[in-house]
Amino acid sequence: MRVLGIDPGLRRLGWGIIDAEGSRLRHVANGVCESQGTDDLATRLLALHRQLTEVLTRFAPEIAAVEQTFVNKDAVGTLKLGQARGVALLVPAQFGLPVGEYAPNKVKKTVVGVGHADKRQIEHMVKMQLPGVQIAGPDAADALAIAICHAHHVGPQLARKLA
Repeated sequence: MRVLGIDPGLRRLGWGIIDAEGSRLRHVANGVCESQGTDDLATRLLALHRQLTEVLTRFAPEIAAVEQTFVNKDAVGTLKLGQARGVALLVPAQFGLPVGEYAPNKVKKTVVGVGHADKRQIEHMVKMQLPGVQIAGPDAADALAIAICHAHHVGPQLARKLA
């Protein structure tokens, strides 16, 4: 089962792809879609859409998961993040993939064992679960953690259905 994890962000949208066979996980690819260099929101969302579409076309995942948005004190920032999250949900749906959603604490608890892990702990545990992985930055590490979380929670059920 090929699993895509997406960590939504307007400037940097992290993505990570793993193959899950039972409890065995293997890194396939990871990276970051960037939309820096313009203040035009529509152009930035289009850039994310195009880059994420390229990722799905190239790696052909079978299921996807996106991190849920947390609400912070900056309402405008939260709204913009929500729009980037819309792209993160839309692109896999355009490819016909089922898309799961996970709260940040659920991802951290699944991958690290505690719900309030920091970025270093997440990256360390991703490296432990995917030996030899070269991570393209913190956003990609988070995306791989989302993929791992989804593989643990949904992957085995889907694999049985598809078998």
